[in-house]
Amino acid sequence: MSPHGDQTTTGIRDSTGGGDLSDDASGERLALLLVWSSAEPHRAGEVALCPDDDQPRVLGRGDEGEGRLRFVRQRPGLNAEAPPLGGQGLSRQQLTVQITGGRLAVERIGRCALSVDGLTTDRAIVGPGATLKLKGQLLLMVTRRPGRLPPARDLAASWIPPFGEPDPAGILGESPAAWALRDRLAFVARADTHVLLLGETGTGKELAARAIHLQSPRRGGAFVARSAATLPSSLIDAELFGNARNYPNPGMPERPGLIGQADGGTLFLDEIGELPLELQGHLLRLLDADGEYHRLGEATARRSRMRLLGATNRAPESLKHDLAARLTFQLRLPPLEARRDDIPLLARHLMLQAAARSPALAGRFIDDRRPPAGGEPGRPQEPRPRPRIDPDLLAALVRHRYASNIRELDALLWQAMAGSPGDVVVLTDEVQERMEAAAAARPAAPPGAESPTPPPHAPPGRDPTPEEIREAVRQHGGNFSLAARALGVSSR
Repeated sequence: MSPHGDQTTTGIRDSTGGGDLSDDASGERLALLLVWSSAEPHRAGEVALCPDDDQPRVLGRGDEGEGRLRFVRQRPGLNAEAPPLGGQGLSRQQLTVQITGGRLAVERIGRCALSVDGLTTDRAIVGPGATLKLKGQLLLMVTRRPGRLPPARDLAASWIPPFGEPDPAGILGESPAAWALRDRLAFVARADTHVLLLGETGTGKELAARAIHLQSPRRGGAFVARSAATLPSSLIDAELFGNARNYPNPGMPERPGLIGQADGGTLFLDEIGELPLELQGHLLRLLDADGEYHRLGEATARRSRMRLLGATNRAPESLKHDLAARLTFQLRLPPLEARRDDIPLLARHLMLQAAARSPALAGRFIDDRRPPAGGEPGRPQEPRPRPRIDPDLLAALVRHRYASNIRELDALLWQAMAGSPGDVVVLTDEVQERMEAAAAARPAAPPGAESPTPPPHAPPGRDPTPEEIREAVRQHGGNFSLAARALGVSSR
């Protein structure tokens, strides 16, 4: 069965987005990601693939004429063609876009003002990571995308959510990295062996663990989650293995422990690397085929049919070697840097979650006037409320380099909400300062690591050109102060 269920029979039109992909559908190419649209907010996450054929393409409202860039919704093995761009503020011919020398040459030919990485211009040559804002209408980001995502090998059709929505485990994203992660999690789920999840803080290791549990034969059993870092050192054995009645003190009730609670299901131990090495050794017999363990105070061995999912942001070598050997699969979660295309969708989702948790504070930033329904043709999607987020804030968020990934993105949105004076979440001075401080504190690249091309520096006595300014801003993640310092000019 196709991983897309019956999508191919319900009216979805497969589109290459302009240009022929038949020779190399999987090869990466430059693309424009739709980050924000004033008229069509539900379209965030769509991409326009740029043909590498030396022919300029036109981006604009409507679908008149040949040689136009068309947006698609990339799903595994399929490019679902999206409608032509709307919005009365856009000209029918707004930009020309052409690949030249491995970069993207853009030129404004319509009435809507263009800014590139925050600088107003009529033309620019840009690379991945650059943001293009058409004033009051669109925010786009240059990215790289395969011509077509590979088909899902192990992901069931029921786990392919509507476009831009979280899957049943809560994982959200339409980037190639997000889809590759979903497919790998589906494979690991069916393997039914112990797993070590690796990843930086804030990459969603518990969501990944839930995805494994919910797609596994154990989904009818319990999912027990605990951070090993919160287990008191004197009680770790009792917390994990449980204890007999009246042990170690009279009147002590019998407790099954985390392992007993997870029998027949899944035990997720976050921060497993925080367990002392000698206590990691206590898990070894449990993780062998017979699942043997002892409750404290009991002489008779018990057996558990639970599956262990461990998670750590440390190197796997930090674990006791024989414990690591029993965690058969090691699966590394991508950082937000590897799935930057998902930031617009994640920001929207986090804002809706914030409004649900704190309606009095965050509710004013949510537009209850439902936009048109999204979804692919033949697979409609219910309209949802939408957050009011200023495109300048989104531009800063997609350019920012994150130390704590989605957790940091969430914190920046909360700080922006706290400082926004109206009913739109804007890029406040506090958020800008926090981003600048994070950029300044970012560790240097390790020895031997590939260094980025140094930003251009204007010779003494000459002001930097717009191209030099744009390149410096891009290389410093949209941080104007750091870019100005690199150029040797004032931030103004």
